[in-house]
Amino acid sequence: MGLLSLLLASLVSVELGYCTLADRYRGLPTSAIPSYKWCALNATLGGKLHAAVPLAAPCFSSPNGDAFRGDTSECAIVETGYRNPFFRTDKFNAYTWPQWESCVAKEESCTLDPTSTNNSAAWSGKDCAQGSVSEFYVDIASAEDVQKVFAFVQQTGVLVSIKNSGHDFGGRGAMKGSLSMWVCMLISHDPAFVPEGGNTEMLALTIGAGANWYSVYKYAEANNLTAVGGYHPTVGAAGGWLMGGGHSILSPVYGLGVDRVLQFKVVTPDGRYRVANEFQNQDLFWALRGGGGGTFGVVLECTIKAEPQMKLQVASLSFTQTTDNARGFLKLVIDNSVKWGAEGWGGHITAHDLVSVTPLLSLDEAKASMQDAVDYTLAQNGTAIIEEVPSWLTFFEKYVSFTNSVGIHAIGGSWLVPNTMFDTETTKEQLLDAIMPMTAFANPHITTATPYLFNYTTGSTSAAPAWRNSLWHAVFQYMYPWNTTQDAVRAGYQTITDNIQLLRNIAPESGAYGNEADIYDPDHERAFWGDNYPKLLALKQKFDPLGLLDCWYCVGWRGADNSRFQCYVAE
Repeated sequence: MGLLSLLLASLVSVELGYCTLADRYRGLPTSAIPSYKWCALNATLGGKLHAAVPLAAPCFSSPNGDAFRGDTSECAIVETGYRNPFFRTDKFNAYTWPQWESCVAKEESCTLDPTSTNNSAAWSGKDCAQGSVSEFYVDIASAEDVQKVFAFVQQTGVLVSIKNSGHDFGGRGAMKGSLSMWVCMLISHDPAFVPEGGNTEMLALTIGAGANWYSVYKYAEANNLTAVGGYHPTVGAAGGWLMGGGHSILSPVYGLGVDRVLQFKVVTPDGRYRVANEFQNQDLFWALRGGGGGTFGVVLECTIKAEPQMKLQVASLSFTQTTDNARGFLKLVIDNSVKWGAEGWGGHITAHDLVSVTPLLSLDEAKASMQDAVDYTLAQNGTAIIEEVPSWLTFFEKYVSFTNSVGIHAIGGSWLVPNTMFDTETTKEQLLDAIMPMTAFANPHITTATPYLFNYTTGSTSAAPAWRNSLWHAVFQYMYPWNTTQDAVRAGYQTITDNIQLLRNIAPESGAYGNEADIYDPDHERAFWGDNYPKLLALKQKFDPLGLLDCWYCVGWRGADNSRFQCYVAE
């Protein structure tokens, strides 16, 4: 039985019988760690140390230069599941955007053609390189597992990274040559909650770090509750989404994810297991509510506020976009944004469609609110639906695309558009003029998911202050083919940066959502955290004094020249 077959059987454990496995990777950074130390770590962890090869390796004849023939049956499984978000989430070696499985700067990859996954041109005569997929990872099942990994990292000096669901647009969960901690298997829900140190029971959901939002939504529905969370089923509910801020289309009324979290249970890099809430470790609690994932520790569990199950009014509009009707629709959206915000509407809007919900209006009020948009849509021979649904899960399963933007190569960026841009006809025209050029390469994706009506206590979280005075979160994605050259990828990033600059120019004091931002933002510390950054940096140094955790554009990162970030293309 070939080594590749052994590794691909759900990424089998590195058993003591395979203690020489580390030697197979002697050309990779982890080879600096003697194989006996990996074996000792595996024994300490009770067999939770695993080896990984790239997801698409079965389709290639020479994974990592080894002379193995491709496995046709395994390749067929990968081809079928390549664009399936649940298939990817269940695999350590997969990310929502597969370029983070590659080492783009070194042109080392092992990916398929997402437009036709059985296109043999992707693998025929090509090597399958390890890329940014960690050679070794640990299935984290407890705080003790994390403590043992941190101890191993301090002892050996090996790089370490944290991976949750892989729904990671900035590649911060991937690090070439690192030992990865995979928390995707930790799932639990508990609706009855009293914060440690407190004495009041709250309507809440306790969520293990590996739970995705779809599982949380189904659990909440079964218990007549509503969870305020992400817009894709495989987004990790207690991972980077939450620690980076966490927007929802229910956020206009109910706040960001960081506004709703009540408690974290986390292992910090110094090896201590901590409970962080308003009663203890308050500084860490503040840092975790907006300071970003993969930075202050490994979160094993969080508890969030829940809402009773609620009816929602839904608006769903769509028409075929042309060069003539895109500007008119975007102008209509801009003209109505303040009114819609005041009515609790939150959703996703492009130049040719809109899907929004509100918990504040009746069905008749919702129809009146959206009448102008409905009229415009029908005039373009489009379709328009205004309806009431009984719950968030009903809406989510009917209207949210589970496969959109999965398994593709894409570059994204975003900017928060402040309320002041909607004050006058002049500023609204400036906003429209800034957005329209983007329709030529990347349809603007307007996310009305800012906490517009939420009663926020100033300074209570560490997320970008710009969230609190913005009406839009404008997102842009540039998609590129699987076989694009490094120079072309670099040009794509520059295109995103240049176009977002149009928004920076008209709203220079605003900021960005770090989870969906331009990964080459020219002033990321201010854009992601504003005046909160110095305090976050001090807390990073307090809880991670050795700097064991590091990721791209994260608090306290070592900079682009550090070898940890060798796979990011140069700016």
